[in-house]
Amino acid sequence: MKIGVVTFPGSLDDRDAQRAARLAGAEAVPLWHGDADLHGVDAVVLPGGFSYGDYLRCGAIARFAPVMTTIVDAANGGMPVLGICNGFQVLCESHLLPGALTRNQHLHFVHRDQPLRIASTRTAWTNAYDDGQVITVPVKNGEGCYVADDKTLDMLEAENRVVAYYVGNPNGSQRDIAGITNERGNVVGIMPHPEHAVEDLCGPGTDGLGFFTSLVGGRAASDQSRLEATALQR
Repeated sequence: MKIGVVTFPGSLDDRDAQRAARLAGAEAVPLWHGDADLHGVDAVVLPGGFSYGDYLRCGAIARFAPVMTTIVDAANGGMPVLGICNGFQVLCESHLLPGALTRNQHLHFVHRDQPLRIASTRTAWTNAYDDGQVITVPVKNGEGCYVADDKTLDMLEAENRVVAYYVGNPNGSQRDIAGITNERGNVVGIMPHPEHAVEDLCGPGTDGLGFFTSLVGGRAASDQSRLEATALQR
């Protein structure tokens, strides 16, 4: 499996996301924001950090990058897409996910190891976890406060589209929401950083690796099922 990782001007965590993809058993493919070609990847990660134009509103300009036009079309066609931190902001600005990320309620940058409760394991990026499982991954943001109108929040919870909740809200996100998914379950946005929790040597442990092994394992299982079905037809 090939997982593309997009680099925007200002991206900080693109190399970390590439390493996480490799540790999960995938081939990491660097993608450039100015190149609309996805180079045959099976999935895409929009990494954390920053992107040009964030001074207007986080992700507001990055959503117009040539690569995003292709990613939006691919996501609408079913391609798995994971947006982490700034990538989550870009997904919301691109209207692949509802709501928005605004300045933290306390107006301070927050950086700490953050417990999360996994709330949905039906997505392409979270099926390696158990429902209700508590994991710990780093959080680092100044504009990580998830907001939406009450109708949207009710819909997300009723349809099991909240991927993870904060256990101890670090930024004032409404209803403690740390990440969400689209209706199809192939697009996930998460504000904390699973790519920084994939090795025991660095970070709080390996709890974040499941976001990447979910995709690789799910795809492998799907491929195996197709092979078995083909064999039965012969």
